[in-house]
Amino acid sequence: MSDETTNDIAVHETGGRLRALFPAAQWLPRYERAWLRHDVVAGITLAAYAIPVSLAYASLAGLPPQYGIYCYLVAGIAYALFGTSRQLAVGPTSAISMLVGTTVAGMATGDPGRWAQIAALTAFLFAAMSFIAWAFRLSSLVNFISETILLGFKAGAALTIAMTQLPKLFGVAGGGDHFFERVWRLGGQIPDTQPLVLAFGIAAIVLLVAGEKLLPARPVALFVVIASIVVLSVTPLAQMGFKTVGVLPAGLPDLALPSLRPRDVDGVIPLAFACFLLAYIEGVSAARALAQKNGYEIDPRQELFALGAANLAASLGQAYPVAGGLSQSTVNDKAGAKTALSLVFASITIALCLLFLTGLLRNLPDVVLAAIVLVAVKGLINIPELRRVWALSRMEFGVAMAAFAGVLLLGILKGVLLAAIISILLLLHRAAHPRVARLGRVPGTRRYSDIDRNPDNESVPGVLIVRVESGLLYFNATHVRDQVRRHIATADRNLRLVVWDLSTSPYVDIAGARLLGEIQRELAARGVALRIVEARSSVRDLIRKEIGMSVGEVSRKISVDDAVAAAG
Repeated sequence: MSDETTNDIAVHETGGRLRALFPAAQWLPRYERAWLRHDVVAGITLAAYAIPVSLAYASLAGLPPQYGIYCYLVAGIAYALFGTSRQLAVGPTSAISMLVGTTVAGMATGDPGRWAQIAALTAFLFAAMSFIAWAFRLSSLVNFISETILLGFKAGAALTIAMTQLPKLFGVAGGGDHFFERVWRLGGQIPDTQPLVLAFGIAAIVLLVAGEKLLPARPVALFVVIASIVVLSVTPLAQMGFKTVGVLPAGLPDLALPSLRPRDVDGVIPLAFACFLLAYIEGVSAARALAQKNGYEIDPRQELFALGAANLAASLGQAYPVAGGLSQSTVNDKAGAKTALSLVFASITIALCLLFLTGLLRNLPDVVLAAIVLVAVKGLINIPELRRVWALSRMEFGVAMAAFAGVLLLGILKGVLLAAIISILLLLHRAAHPRVARLGRVPGTRRYSDIDRNPDNESVPGVLIVRVESGLLYFNATHVRDQVRRHIATADRNLRLVVWDLSTSPYVDIAGARLLGEIQRELAARGVALRIVEARSSVRDLIRKEIGMSVGEVSRKISVDDAVAAAG
């Protein structure tokens, strides 16, 4: 091959890697003019949805309202460059906002400037974790938190978030560091409820819920915000116990790295890791759902890079951790978004609002922001799915409830980490206790399947056939040995052959191979032969080296039926 050809191939491969890193470079050259109108409309609609919601979520994060807007402003553009989803909208979410707010409260020591810097540092560390996970191809490892775990976690997060907003709805001070303390404090303050504030908040909730039903994917929250501002501006209500947002600083945020470093803030790394886990799982789930609906596929690994880019941009833009949320992405999708260019138009719209319209938000009442959050988080509690999990698996339901209780008792951050630990322990428990099936012949065939699940299967006189439905590894060897011994103990008294089907055991380590040798020696002492069949090539090699030919020929050509027939 000539040097010129080699150079051409290298250039082509480099170009392919760059296009994979910048998905926008793949779809922009094929962009159709007809899509532009759809993306512009979707971007403006998304901005109209995002502005009031981000104001509300910023209050959850314990930050001034404009910081929520900054999240959408900078993160969307970064995701548009690197993301593989065409409709995913990236911004603050209720769970992450609450996670940041409750955790940073103990780190900031009451200093608003330090609070904002810690939030930006969290986004920066989040970005670093995303890039590391992308570089080491760890996209599958962060999926240890199962959907069942998330189901319970989200329900607990919804109640925790709601308890931070209910005092605003009642017009009382609230307070407390944990869920049950907040409930106790609110209960004691109910007699101090301000009826006008409560009525205003309930009216806002009714309008928001009705808007969701009657005008789906429309910026109903924006209409409610505008109406509430008008009402407080032209009536004396502003002097009747209503707290308002006040004047927001006009202009775009300065771009700068956080002034703090990880060593300056104890606990910021676990916070960033929890945000990373939650954001990636939530974002990829939303992106997959939208991709399936619109007939394309996403790249989960590239989503790690895109999420890292979005959070790096958020950190530079004085914002806090962001994720792809299903609610805002659904708004973007239903508004007609064809590509990620809609996020760019949303950012342009938000930038114009920050430059020229912030003064209009001065009389926005806090109770309306609380109403927006309360309506948004109700979607985190999925009662039908909880009932379905209860019907399918009581153990899985118990795991979901453990995550639910963990969030309420320990808080959002420890609840996320507990959910991750529960998922890993559940995975290890299942791997350590695989099913060891006893096989029988399917009537009228030469095939064999689990006889306990199929009682009409035929037992072979004098022959026991077993199959382990997992790899044979050091942490499940004892369980497998005990189950095989139990099957041998209950087998035909005239047992002369045990056939071990390894077709469902893709991995066997040294402990697993030694287990096979141990069972072989126990059977040989009773005059019973052991045959190993259907083993994969790497497994056959290990067995030959560890236990030799004492189990007979270990060959890819010998099936279960061959071993049974040879026993005659």
